[in-house]
Amino acid sequence: MLSTDLLAFYRRVSQQPLTVVDVETTGHRASGGCRVIEVSVLQATLADGIQHQQTHLVNPQVHVPEMITRFTGIDQAMVDQAPLAEEVWHQYVPLLQTGVLTAHNLAFDYAFLRAEFDYLNIVFSRSPEDQLCTVILARLMLPDLPSRSLPNLVQHFKFPVGHSHRAEADTIACWLLAERLLTEVQNESDEALLPRFAQQWLPLGDAATILGCSGKQARSRLEKAGVSPRLVGRHKTPMYQRGTVERVFLEQAEPTQLSWL
Repeated sequence: MLSTDLLAFYRRVSQQPLTVVDVETTGHRASGGCRVIEVSVLQATLADGIQHQQTHLVNPQVHVPEMITRFTGIDQAMVDQAPLAEEVWHQYVPLLQTGVLTAHNLAFDYAFLRAEFDYLNIVFSRSPEDQLCTVILARLMLPDLPSRSLPNLVQHFKFPVGHSHRAEADTIACWLLAERLLTEVQNESDEALLPRFAQQWLPLGDAATILGCSGKQARSRLEKAGVSPRLVGRHKTPMYQRGTVERVFLEQAEPTQLSWL
């Protein structure tokens, strides 16, 4: 999406109820057999604040690795005493099917939600228009911060939340972040927000999406336009500034491509 489309999307989302979710899991890959061991869901609106929250430990009847216990504080004894997954997840179906599904790194939580519902033969799917990832929003609204991890953002904004990497605290932190950034989206002008969006650094894949071509073609088009990437991290990942990529798109676009803007 171009910045103007993103702004319209976030302004629409800011007017809707949010369903904020966080899960703690036995590992990083939902497709690799890892399971959810804690879930929290919070429902809120910018107008009225938090209206409901519920949290459960979950007994998925699998081993909790020691590394996960060190990371979350959730040990095997805690989940062994918790309700079984099928008892917990049926309670969350109505909640998770309403509002804009919101999480910090939503792709992670969404994959685990779908996997858990798959175990119960429940179809769970939310459209992209009803999803909000606060990592993506933070990258757009806070381009100058060195990190957009949730613990670092909690520290940056001094949000009054509990221990990170527990579902209830992380859900509250995610809500406070969404509330702060979406309030700015609501209240600030296009002239103030669009220059902030333009500062965002994008990987080549996202730049290619804006340009409507493959990564290889995008790299070539940007090079021909005199755009050099910033190389980031150990692997020297090329990153391009959003405003520059959008300028190249607009300069090179055919009239038919611009007719829908």
